[in-house]
Amino acid sequence: MDARVTESPEAWLRANRERLWEEYKDLVRIPSISAKPGHASDVRRAADWVAARCAKAGLSNIQMLEAGGHPTVYAEWLGAPGAPTILVYAHFDVQPPEPLELWTTPAFEPTLRDGRLYARGASDDKATLFISLATIEAWIATQGRLPCNVKVFYEGEEEVGSPTLGAILDRHGPMLSADLCLSADGGMMFPDRPDVSVGNRGICKLEFTLRTAAKDMHSGSFGGAILNPLTAMARVVATLHADDDRVSVKGFYEGVRETTGDDRADLAGVPFDEGAWLAGVGATAVWGERQRSVLEKLWLRPTLEVNGMWGGYQGEGSKTVLPCEAHAKLTCRLVPGQDPRTVQAAVEAHLRSVCPEGATIEVRQGGGGAAAYEIAPDHPALGVIEAVLEDVYGMPCFRTRIGGTLPLCAVFKDRLGLDTVPMSFSTGDEDYHAPNEFFREASFDRGMTAWARVYQALASLKV
Repeated sequence: MDARVTESPEAWLRANRERLWEEYKDLVRIPSISAKPGHASDVRRAADWVAARCAKAGLSNIQMLEAGGHPTVYAEWLGAPGAPTILVYAHFDVQPPEPLELWTTPAFEPTLRDGRLYARGASDDKATLFISLATIEAWIATQGRLPCNVKVFYEGEEEVGSPTLGAILDRHGPMLSADLCLSADGGMMFPDRPDVSVGNRGICKLEFTLRTAAKDMHSGSFGGAILNPLTAMARVVATLHADDDRVSVKGFYEGVRETTGDDRADLAGVPFDEGAWLAGVGATAVWGERQRSVLEKLWLRPTLEVNGMWGGYQGEGSKTVLPCEAHAKLTCRLVPGQDPRTVQAAVEAHLRSVCPEGATIEVRQGGGGAAAYEIAPDHPALGVIEAVLEDVYGMPCFRTRIGGTLPLCAVFKDRLGLDTVPMSFSTGDEDYHAPNEFFREASFDRGMTAWARVYQALASLKV
């Protein structure tokens, strides 16, 4: 039973902390893998769990918003007339956990080791989703109300690119009107230093197949006379970047703003240690566009990456086969000024133009992608949130950007006219798309304090 602490939301959170921690673990145990059709029922189960938790927190008008994909949970508390309305975003779907053999403990059995909770989804994004919801419960349990109006939008398909997000917003746009989106998705650079992100890169996806024959063949009987598709694939992929490591696709950089002196001054103010960054991922050298800093490459420049290449025999031992096809998957991270569909079309045109004689190519574009996003540096919400984080951490807050993609940011801006500020307590070292994903117990507690305070701070927001 909850302790009867009513003097403040923060006191309530401290008194109920162990119960909340266990509930967070219950959510993490649900294998809500949106990319796998076989786990669609688990994504639905997670949605039902989140909806029930919204009711427990004291929210009303709880709905499942759907447009042919995985569901989104909506709920609201609108009892603060005259105060701003904050739309809280998070997602409860997770990445696939494979390769399973690299996990130290089972991927969906949350395990605490050395102050870290290990499990798929423990960090991305179930931790801060749960924090955002638990702090709503704390306010309503202790004060009977929230200091500002709140609508929650907890999505179930972010990890597959939010394919039905636009359609959901088209159907329910008026219900989702607000003054600001506060995103529980995103991340901080460091576990013990606060930052606020002012932008993120967009994304587009493609995959392609090269075929050189109708069937696999004996490498002795046909090798040397029939083009090997793996050799062709290597040559095609090698054309994607020039000798200076810039993307060599015609038109790729169209619309990209050149980095300014002010941009470089902002980057110089970020406490970034290149050596520690390299060591953290076990790399020995920086790659990419010449004469550009690491942070400039990660935050302000677009990329084209090969995410996977395969074909032919990959089992143990030798098989003397000449395969008939090879495959690759590509993604591009985009910056403001780039249109995802235009970039997809440019990359496809490049691939077709370099397809070698003796091969055919099939290119598949991965949906419409997501545009990049940035918030105006003088947006009033930034100062409000920075002040909360500085108070919680006891040190100055600095501004960052996210090299990855938060599809909601550009879509919410385009469809709802909403600016978004991420306030996630995940950090980039938490392996949240890799085996042994974890979330720090200390970040759980810090996040609770910060989210409890931010609802109060945003009550006076003028937008």
